[in-house]
Amino acid sequence: MPILQFVMSQQFVTLGWIKVCGIRDVATAEAAAAAGASAVGLNFFAKSPRFVAPADAAHIVSVLSVSATRAVGLFVNHSRDEIESITAQAGLAAIQLHGDETPSFVTDLHQRHPDWEILKAFRIGDSLQPVVEFLAECETLNVRLAGCLIDARVDGSFGGTGEVAPWRLIARDYDRTNWPPLILAGGLTPDNVASAIKTVRPMGVDTASGVESSLGVKDTKLLARFVAEAQRAFAKT
Repeated sequence: MPILQFVMSQQFVTLGWIKVCGIRDVATAEAAAAAGASAVGLNFFAKSPRFVAPADAAHIVSVLSVSATRAVGLFVNHSRDEIESITAQAGLAAIQLHGDETPSFVTDLHQRHPDWEILKAFRIGDSLQPVVEFLAECETLNVRLAGCLIDARVDGSFGGTGEVAPWRLIARDYDRTNWPPLILAGGLTPDNVASAIKTVRPMGVDTASGVESSLGVKDTKLLARFVAEAQRAFAKT
């Protein structure tokens, strides 16, 4: 694999980073913060059962401002204008691109908003080649990423499926030295997150469906247990 050098944030995704994605209300956001989550994800993809309106997201962001938990806006093939408008309305400084966005699109956003932390999600099957190619072009364009989120590839879906990503493939092929911080997603639950961290050795983990009692509805007890299990596993890493 090529050696890629990036100018990356050293403050956003660090070892032990834990994100709970698909938060839709203040009470659940507060529960995530109380449990010790590093970040919560606010999903602006209208077709998702975890969609949150920008006005509601702004309320969540305001409540989280007194905690150490950060809010990340999740976008799927939104236009630049939509991302800028929603991000401003919600008061966000970190975004996650979870669709088919190109390195050129990321570069445009980064140049217009150099203070934003930008995560890019990749849906992986039997190869990390999409990551290799994307990051190689990012290097050519001199754009930074705050982190790469690796999710399971499920045809017709943009994530949140509960399918487990290929842990051993990621552990073997992800270049931790030269690539952005690795965030593992895809089917993570309180029961398997410790094994995932031990196997893959990511910088962070991300869950959505793995802490839900029903589609799009978070179970705060599962959420707290997920964070606790992840924290214990990271402490051993």
